[in-house]
Amino acid sequence: MDTKVLRVLQLGKFYPIRGGVEKVAYDLMVGLSGRRVSCDMLCAACDGGGRVVPLNDYARLICCHTWVKACATMIAPSMVSTLRRICGRYDIIHVHHPDPMACLALYLSGYKGTVVLHWHSDIQKQRLLLQFYRPLQRWLLRRADLVVGTTPVYLSQSPFLCGVQGKTACLPIGVEPMRPAPGAVEAVRRRYAGRRIVFSLGRLVAYKGYRHLVEAARYLPSDFVVLIGGTGELRGELQAEIDVLGLQGKVCLLGRVSDEDLPAYYGACDVFCLSSVQKTEAFGIVQIEAMSCGKPVVATNIPQSGVSWVNAHGVSGLNVEPGNARELARAIEALTADAATYGHYAAGARQRYLDLFTKDHMIDKCLTLYSSLYGK
Repeated sequence: MDTKVLRVLQLGKFYPIRGGVEKVAYDLMVGLSGRRVSCDMLCAACDGGGRVVPLNDYARLICCHTWVKACATMIAPSMVSTLRRICGRYDIIHVHHPDPMACLALYLSGYKGTVVLHWHSDIQKQRLLLQFYRPLQRWLLRRADLVVGTTPVYLSQSPFLCGVQGKTACLPIGVEPMRPAPGAVEAVRRRYAGRRIVFSLGRLVAYKGYRHLVEAARYLPSDFVVLIGGTGELRGELQAEIDVLGLQGKVCLLGRVSDEDLPAYYGACDVFCLSSVQKTEAFGIVQIEAMSCGKPVVATNIPQSGVSWVNAHGVSGLNVEPGNARELARAIEALTADAATYGHYAAGARQRYLDLFTKDHMIDKCLTLYSSLYGK
């Protein structure tokens, strides 16, 4: 079947985009429609308002009215009625997990066509929710014609996927390259003149491991500065830690970094650091954004997570034990030890991005997977 006559629906999570799962769903919709494949997206509306937004001749964003957010899930019952009404229009429903609301809507839709299940991560934090959701999750795994994951590590090591290994495939996340403006990069470097810049970006929450990155700054030479972009519940605690350790000026919490300013920080930094400590961090899109700028990465060997696969140890950077501040510092120093070492990792980071993590690569691979389902 010609993929250009396929009709695809990306299902879940919510809009506007707040995190990695919904970004991937949105990027797939935009990328596939850019190849003239009909691809809509059905999701819950973060602001509560239901609406249909035409994006181009091949894609519509269908947002459903949201009642409330509970257990990190948008409760949007109209997703059920909407999907029942429109599901017959689509050859493939591509559902993004974890999203219990999307799964429930699919279960009640009566849809008889092909289902692709995109397994972004296991449910980690919402243990109580998982107990109620588990039967529906088992149904979804049985119902899926294909289960795709963002890394081979997560696909092979998730305890929930051990019974479906025969129908899995890896679809790495791909992003457009960051394009830092030289003037903006220079402005950031002037702000931290004479310093080697370590940049990190993410929500200030426990699983990101930022307290270990703050502590790591203690062990770095005085010409390093650690910049952490993002907002979250731990900002006060992290700032207090910085103050207690006397790291003012050596660790800076930047707050929210705007989309306009973000490329400059990637362009200005010497090293990007992902200090996460839990499997909740399944991939780490920020790593590939940094790699697109040729920036070496220090990340962590989180058990059963794909983070250390994304950052190939010895190629695009170094991976260390989660929660070990001294190892984070040693790895940061090792990457910047001399020009030859730094050049090796910088080139490796850029090449790994080009080989695996471009947006075009993701769309190409997705179309190949869709074609394989219709070749049966």
